[in-house]
Amino acid sequence: MKFRFWGVRGSIPVPGPKTLRYGGNTTCIEVRGDDGTLIILDGGTGIFPLAQTLLREMPVKANIFITHSHWDHIHGLPFFIPLFIPGNTLRLHGAFNPVSGSGIEQVMGVQLQYSYFPVREAEMKAVIEYETLAIGQTVTVGDCQVTTTLLNHPVIDFGYRIECNGKSLFFTGDHEPYYNIYDPGDEAYAEYQALIEEKQAAVDDSMRGVDALIVDTSYTLEEYPGKVGWGHGYFDASIAMAQRVGAKRLYCTHHEPTRSDDDLEAVFAAVMARHAGQLNGLEVVLAREGLELEF
Repeated sequence: MKFRFWGVRGSIPVPGPKTLRYGGNTTCIEVRGDDGTLIILDGGTGIFPLAQTLLREMPVKANIFITHSHWDHIHGLPFFIPLFIPGNTLRLHGAFNPVSGSGIEQVMGVQLQYSYFPVREAEMKAVIEYETLAIGQTVTVGDCQVTTTLLNHPVIDFGYRIECNGKSLFFTGDHEPYYNIYDPGDEAYAEYQALIEEKQAAVDDSMRGVDALIVDTSYTLEEYPGKVGWGHGYFDASIAMAQRVGAKRLYCTHHEPTRSDDDLEAVFAAVMARHAGQLNGLEVVLAREGLELEF
């Protein structure tokens, strides 16, 4: 199995001279099974450069797994070039919308309204299929198995564990560490604490022992108190989670869009210095566009 980052920024694309090294596109990861099966995790703007490379291997059969429906994880989908070419197939997987009651098809349906995009789905020439997934469901795609896990974000957000011939990765999409919304002296504190510990245990089990753990690591330890409830993680919590679940490598992604490459490297260096001698063999990597790993 191998994977490649095509977009590593969070919230909004940030192209420009200050983001050339790590890239300015929003979330998109290409995963390949040993048999060449194509899995795409999220459809941020990184899916556009990925699509251009796929034109060399027509016909394209793409399985896209959407973690959640916030714009930075889906707004590249209408620009996925294989959609416009006959003979290609796109199968979109993801969660239901508890507000509208709609399945994953809503992700395309909303974006392809004429108010927002000039081409209707009926005018796209590829075959487009939809599969709305349940919490804890496993689907087989080629020689890979993909399993959903519910994570902590202000909308339903699925983390995905992908397993292929004894190798595994887990991608969180957006995820904030569980925290207690009550003060310790509140009578509801203990009950709520038990609930979030149960939820965290389920998440840990879904990540256990992965070769690659790809995590939303938007903030620093110092920044996080001002961002509680926004649905994103921070470096120290990501490292603690990776160590807790026995991951071999941690890839930090969903970089804060206001951070330049220089700022990002400075923040990362400070984090690594703080954890020096405490990683116990865990490899921690700052994700960048174009980074490709095979294992």
